[in-house]
Amino acid sequence: MENLKMVSTNNRNTIKLDDAPLNKFHIKIAGLTFGAHFTDGYILGIIGFALSLLTPQMHLSPFWVGLIGSSALIGLFLGSLVLGWVSDYVGRQKIFVFSFVVITAASVLQFFVTSPLELALCRILIGIGLGGDYSVGHTMLAEFSPRKHRGVLLGSFSVIWTFGYVAANLIGILFTDSSPDAWRWMLASSAIPAVIILFARMGTPESPRWLINKGRKEEALAIVQKHVGPNIVLDDEAPMQVKNSFATLFSKELRKRTAFNCIFFVCLVIPYFTIYTFLPDILKAIGLSEGFGTDLLLNGLLIVGALLGIWFTIKFSRRGFLINSFIVLIITLALLSFLPSGAKVPMILSFAVFTLIMSAVSNLVGVFPAESFPTEIRSSGVGLATAVSRLGSAIGTFLLPIGIANIGVQSTMLLITGVLVIGAVVSYAWAPETKSLSLSDASHTKNKK
Repeated sequence: MENLKMVSTNNRNTIKLDDAPLNKFHIKIAGLTFGAHFTDGYILGIIGFALSLLTPQMHLSPFWVGLIGSSALIGLFLGSLVLGWVSDYVGRQKIFVFSFVVITAASVLQFFVTSPLELALCRILIGIGLGGDYSVGHTMLAEFSPRKHRGVLLGSFSVIWTFGYVAANLIGILFTDSSPDAWRWMLASSAIPAVIILFARMGTPESPRWLINKGRKEEALAIVQKHVGPNIVLDDEAPMQVKNSFATLFSKELRKRTAFNCIFFVCLVIPYFTIYTFLPDILKAIGLSEGFGTDLLLNGLLIVGALLGIWFTIKFSRRGFLINSFIVLIITLALLSFLPSGAKVPMILSFAVFTLIMSAVSNLVGVFPAESFPTEIRSSGVGLATAVSRLGSAIGTFLLPIGIANIGVQSTMLLITGVLVIGAVVSYAWAPETKSLSLSDASHTKNKK
């Protein structure tokens, strides 16, 4: 194995946790995290189809359409911010399980709603659970994963998220016209993957890096040697002894990393969620609504792009992959903003490339935040970046139908292009390179590119 850091203890060779070989336990933790992202993709994907049935039934105004469409994202903001912070104090594992108790219960409750307000509140609860999971799931996976495989494991969540999103699209396409109450079954169906993940997560161990940070090294070592390997030793990782996790995120050493992770994340997810939450309406508005064939093509591109993103994460630097992706996204979305509605072939090509690259670069939202922050505040950092991104995407999703109704789809696309420009500039100025970084090194790393 390349780059193994070997030390000798009691006359036997041992391997540091960051350089441990990949084993079944790593795959299990990855699977439990990926299952959550499948559920997330499904939940956020199904709402667009449900709204197409809800809007005429409940006579929803653009305000309520936007609010319901963005409600899960509002919850994600709250859950990421609060539960990420809580997990740095009470442990990763507790929030790892609790988040899916909330998601499962709120998913079922959607079936019984009788007003748009009740539905919005249910989806806010779902979002709170998802936000907690984003903060803790990425952190758990990062803290158990070997350095050599960390980027692939963290980035692969985007593929699973895309499968969940595409599954929601297929369910929506197949069952939208099945009955007037089909939207209830669509929304409540997210409880199926949620309850499976909930039971599978019971009994998962605590993060050894969190235990080390709390001075519980014997417990940490016992978990590592039981689940990772009997010859695995703990990395040298000393606590920072901070009083306030969020204050530390804005310290001189970390504030640029904090700002970068929040801004690049939000500048990617605003276009993603605003466009793909209301994909059927947008395709119709720009003259590309061709029925099942177009939906199948775009869903296929989302999956291919997510798989391509894994290869890009392995092949290229994190920083270069991100900056170049922003450039391509800016060009393709600008073309969609300026091309006349009759130029269908260039519009289809632009939207296809945009979809492919957006899906690919979305892998990095699971990689950069988890690799950028020290253990003491990793969940808080991931949670803050996720919270800011979801607040931005909630605002964007809320405003999109209002924008399309008032200034038109192409002008709205141009505004979204401006968001991508901001992301490109910030990434060029502040994006660090974390590809070969050890997580124990991250606990002592100052803000460097």
